[in-house]
Amino acid sequence: MGRAAVAKHKSTKLVFACVGLLGAVLIADLLWASSSSYTSSYLLLSKNLQKSGDITVPHFRNSTQTKDKKGVLTERVLSATFADLPGPKLKWEKMPTAPVPRLDGAAIQIKNLLFVFAGYGTIDYVHSHVDVYNFSDNTWGGRFDMPKEMAHSHLGMVTDGRYIYVVTGQYGPQCRGPTSRTFVLDIETKQWRDMPPLPVPRYAPATQLWKGRLHVMGGSKENRHTPGLDHWSIAVKDGKVLEKEWRSEIPIPQGGPHRACIVVDDRLYLIGGQEGDFMAKPGSPIFKCSRRNEVVYDDVYMLDDEMKWKVLPPMPKPDSHIEFAWVIVNNSIVIVGGTTEKHPVTKKMTLVGEVFQFNLDTLVEYDCPGILPNWSVVGKLPYRVKTTLVGLWDGWLYFTSGQRDKGPDDPAPRKVIGEMWRTKLHL
Repeated sequence: MGRAAVAKHKSTKLVFACVGLLGAVLIADLLWASSSSYTSSYLLLSKNLQKSGDITVPHFRNSTQTKDKKGVLTERVLSATFADLPGPKLKWEKMPTAPVPRLDGAAIQIKNLLFVFAGYGTIDYVHSHVDVYNFSDNTWGGRFDMPKEMAHSHLGMVTDGRYIYVVTGQYGPQCRGPTSRTFVLDIETKQWRDMPPLPVPRYAPATQLWKGRLHVMGGSKENRHTPGLDHWSIAVKDGKVLEKEWRSEIPIPQGGPHRACIVVDDRLYLIGGQEGDFMAKPGSPIFKCSRRNEVVYDDVYMLDDEMKWKVLPPMPKPDSHIEFAWVIVNNSIVIVGGTTEKHPVTKKMTLVGEVFQFNLDTLVEYDCPGILPNWSVVGKLPYRVKTTLVGLWDGWLYFTSGQRDKGPDDPAPRKVIGEMWRTKLHL
């Protein structure tokens, strides 16, 4: 793996160049004022493409007309955040469908096997078992049960290549509460063991193994909406916990669930995610989900030996529900689908149909983080979809499960799926 680090400024001339470029971006941002939330500098470049017709805006135009109190039509320009970004078409091949559809499930790849856990079948029904996909012969099989006390969605999960560590998550359907229970699975024996519970329950925390410790960060707090900034770790080895208690670590810069958490070249990355989520309706006996405001991130942070969070170039658009939607390819992080900000006019969730690449090699070349395109769109999915479960085998990029869009012209979520797709990835 190549080393990933943001290079320091090397000359006064380069400093002025960066400042000038930043100034140009700020001016462009003012000229392209949007009623939506912030956009990254990458999106400013995308807006120019949008004006030239190179970005497809699904179901709605990139502007909308409304009448004021006097009946006069006014036009409102929308951000490129809500548009499909341009990217090459990929040739997708449909593979055997998973035994059950899943939303907000989890997945871990170990060699040629993809272990797919839990998730919603419907809003009123959750799975409590594991399905296994074999990339070598492209078949599903080997189903086995999860512990009865284990969460059913919004799990934190990571592997060391044999043992799978499972942390906290939501217990039950609709918008029920989280559990602090944690487990470890030995995939060779299919045996589960308890681990020390997390200090407090969390929904969808960022979870990784780093420097001999199991790290758990952020997620949503017990009400399912308030973002947590907490960061804990505990020493583990070969499926065994070496300490009795979790240790507090440096808090993450922004809390919240549904972000990708990845370790490459001994550096820990946090990508995307959101603040806020659906909450249980007050007084509902079934904890019926009730919509709340959400803010989706395009932010990227890195933690290295200095144990200080560093800001890296943002994603092409804000992206959430991507905790198991990534793979590492040739020192790049590839992220598949997700969900971005709600559309300001329709108020509907907007799903993501792009495949993004974050090239870690290029981080050492650029001195203006956030300006130059470390990120790129390397392909388009067969449809927009969130909470994909992703694997990579023999050059093939696979994804399964999640919630897909209503169609090519409507990016709002429709049905939960179990379909499996693959494409040959060339990076």
